[in-house]
Amino acid sequence: MGSTRYDMNARFDRARKAGYGFKSAGEIFTQNALGRAHESMNPKGISFRESRDSEVHPDSVPIILGLDVTGSMGHIPHELIKEGLPKLMGGIIQGGVPDPALLFLGIGDHECDSYPLQVGQFESGDEELDMWLTRTYIESGGGGNAGESYLLAWYFAAFHTRTDAFEKRNQKGILFTVGDEPCLKTLPASAIREIMGSGQHTYTHYELLAEARKKYEVYHISVLHSEQAMRADRGWKELLGQNCLSIADHREIPDVIKGIICDTFKNGTSGTADNTGFDHIQMF
Repeated sequence: MGSTRYDMNARFDRARKAGYGFKSAGEIFTQNALGRAHESMNPKGISFRESRDSEVHPDSVPIILGLDVTGSMGHIPHELIKEGLPKLMGGIIQGGVPDPALLFLGIGDHECDSYPLQVGQFESGDEELDMWLTRTYIESGGGGNAGESYLLAWYFAAFHTRTDAFEKRNQKGILFTVGDEPCLKTLPASAIREIMGSGQHTYTHYELLAEARKKYEVYHISVLHSEQAMRADRGWKELLGQNCLSIADHREIPDVIKGIICDTFKNGTSGTADNTGFDHIQMF
C-alpha cells in the first residue's frame, strides 16, 4: 500500500462531484444503511497491515488514526471526509513530510458493539484514503460502561502491523486515537478471538500501551464537548501525560495531528526503539 500520491486538485474535483460538502453522513457512509461493517474492514483473520517504502514514497511514515465511531463521536468521520482529510494530508506534505502513509481504524466498544474494530490499509493517495474512510461503518453504539475500546488500536498496531520505517530505519510511526470517553481497562482473550479470529491472552490497557509504544509514538486526542469528556480527559492525562492532546472543537483535529507529525519528522526527532522522542511537544 501507499504507492500513490495525494493529489489535492483531483481530490477537490472528486469531492465536488461526490457531493461531500452537502450530502448527509448516511448518504456518504453507505455501510450505515446496511447496518454492518464493510467486509474489507473486518479484522478477523488479518495477519498484518503493512506500510512499505516505494519508488514514489522512499521514506514512508506510518500514521494510524483510530476514530471513535460510537454515538457521541460518529460525526467526526463526516467532518473529515468533507474537508478535514485534505487539510490533514495536504498540511503534512506541505509541512515537509512528503511520504505519509495513513491507516484508518474505526473504534467502538468490545463489550457492547457488533463491530468494535474496523481496519483500513496504509495509504498515501487521495482516492484510496477517501475510499477507506467512507467504507467505515459508523455504528453509533457504545454503552453505559466504563469507556470505549481505544486499546484495540494499540493491540492492532502492536501485533498486526509491519512498517519499513521501523524495520529498516528503526523509526517509530505515530498512532492517534480520537474520542471523548475513558479507555476500557481490559481486553479479554475471548474478545480478541471474537474480533480477530484467534487470541490466547488477556491484556490490560497498560500492557497494550507498552506494546504499541515499541513501534509507535502513541497519542490520544480528547474532544472536550461535554462534562463527561472532561472527566475522561483527566484519566487520559494521567495515562499519557503530554501525549494526551485536549481540544474543545473537533474541527481542530487535522491541525493538531498535522502539527505533531510535521514538527516531529521535520526536526528529525521521531522516536526509535531506543528513544521515545516527542519530549518537545507542548500539550494542547
